[in-house]
Amino acid sequence: MVATPFEGALDRGRTSLESRLDRWRGKRWAIAQCAVAAGVAWGFAQHVVGHPTPFFAPVAAVVSLGTSYGQRLRRVAEVTVGVALGVFGGDLLVRVIHTGAWQVALVVGLAMTIAILLDSGQVFAIQAAVQSIIVTTLLPDPNAGWTRWTDALVGGGVALVAATVVPAAPLRRPREQAAKVLRKTRDLLQAASEVMVTGDVDPALELLAEARATDHLIRELQDAADEGLDVVASSPFRIRHGPGLRKMADLVEPLDRALRSTRVLVRRTAVAAYLRHPVPHSYAVLTAELAAAVEVVATELDADRVASAGQPALLGVGHASGEVERSDDLSAEVILAQIRSVVVDLLMLTGMDPLEATDALPPARRD
Repeated sequence: MVATPFEGALDRGRTSLESRLDRWRGKRWAIAQCAVAAGVAWGFAQHVVGHPTPFFAPVAAVVSLGTSYGQRLRRVAEVTVGVALGVFGGDLLVRVIHTGAWQVALVVGLAMTIAILLDSGQVFAIQAAVQSIIVTTLLPDPNAGWTRWTDALVGGGVALVAATVVPAAPLRRPREQAAKVLRKTRDLLQAASEVMVTGDVDPALELLAEARATDHLIRELQDAADEGLDVVASSPFRIRHGPGLRKMADLVEPLDRALRSTRVLVRRTAVAAYLRHPVPHSYAVLTAELAAAVEVVATELDADRVASAGQPALLGVGHASGEVERSDDLSAEVILAQIRSVVVDLLMLTGMDPLEATDALPPARRD
């Protein structure tokens, strides 16, 4: 049955909503952390330091933390110093030249110039510019420079403490995302195996479109690995997880190659179906067995274990790929080559190095 335009739009909307919710779930801790840090910074500056409206304290806290874990400690320093530079520079110039359009332009130019000369950080320069604008326009009180500076220190201090409190979730995400990539690979391989048997064109073309829409999975995996390493770098309580996360980050490249090889396999399967070229049944069996082996590897990664349990199944597929009959059809030959390529890439996830994984497969049979 052909989907109506309304059903297609509904499916796309559902997929979009799910991806947005996934994005929020990945950032919900960081959002909550920023919100709590902003409230704590305001409360501390108001009730402990004694500032009635400590505007700069929550601003400094939120900008320092952001919604990513990367280089948080550097951002705290950049924001604190940038706020100080903007506040003091703005206060000084307000005393002399007062407030106006050309004064704002002059203050921003000077603040950013000094910031760039002192440090190459983009956040540093932007904070200096923003704070100088606020001081010269919204809060042109030349007597409040010290108050605003201490508010910035309070916000930076709260952010510094908050940056060390990081949940375990970003440390689990790389493995969870790797398992997600593997399960998509499994699904594509299983569906390709079925198309090889049936030769149906419409499912083959739908599968090809699905395979071409998988690039975002590798980007999300790379982001998860980078975020995990950032957490280890920014939180002394998570340093012990460093070696495991670095090993996980090393798996991004073979996973990327495995998914790319699977896309090529799917494309040649679709071409064979479209041209009505038969694919040897043994290739369909091999592809289904490879899909089952991929699930074993995904399960191991999901359980936070080294995926060595998947090695026997992968090696079985690899050895069988050297024994199956060869075909005169180009698409069938490419399919067999990609099966072997996926096996080699996934063997690296089980602890083999690239040379070991390559040597583990026997040469393909020559008829």
